Amino acid sequence: MKSHMKLFFITLVYVIVSIGIPAHAQDVNSIDLTQTEFTAIDRDVQTLKKEIIDLNRDLLMLEEELFYPADTQVAVFVSMDVGAFFGLDTVTLKLDDKTVANYLYTSRETQALLKGGVQRIFIGNLKVGEHELVAFFTGKGPNQRDYKRGTTLTFTKGVTSKYLELKISDSQVKEQPEFIVKDWQ
Repeated sequence: MKSHMKLFFITLVYVIVSIGIPAHAQDVNSIDLTQTEFTAIDRDVQTLKKEIIDLNRDLLMLEEELFYPADTQVAVFVSMDVGAFFGLDTVTLKLDDKTVANYLYTSRETQALLKGGVQRIFIGNLKVGEHELVAFFTGKGPNQRDYKRGTTLTFTKGVTSKYLELKISDSQVKEQPEFIVKDWQ
């Protein structure tokens, strides 16, 4: 990853230098641009910004492919439904008795989840075979009392990517939140 970032910054410096300053300009105060020249430079800068954004996207995709190849990749997502019986504060995630994620939610993030958002809380590599996922949820439950619940899923990791969803939903019958782990097949 460091070599990719170094290449990115070298490329950025090269592009900035290649734009150049007119040879007759001795200092910043002596640069006198016409509207046409200014527009051309502005267009070049906007093009450069777009190219940098595209390069950054490509680097992030390359990083994900290198660090998390599809045959070992496991991703865990969090989603919420309604939220009348539970106000989410934190999620702690363990895979095979090893803590892999702790996340503290802001009110904006919780609102985004309630509006249908899905958050990727973990991405990592696992060997093919049996694994255990344990998730702990803390927050405010019914009657604004502190609430901590956990859920567990034993799953089999195959030779393809594995996607799991931690879904928090309301049980109207029990008037309690439910915590479900869903395996996206």
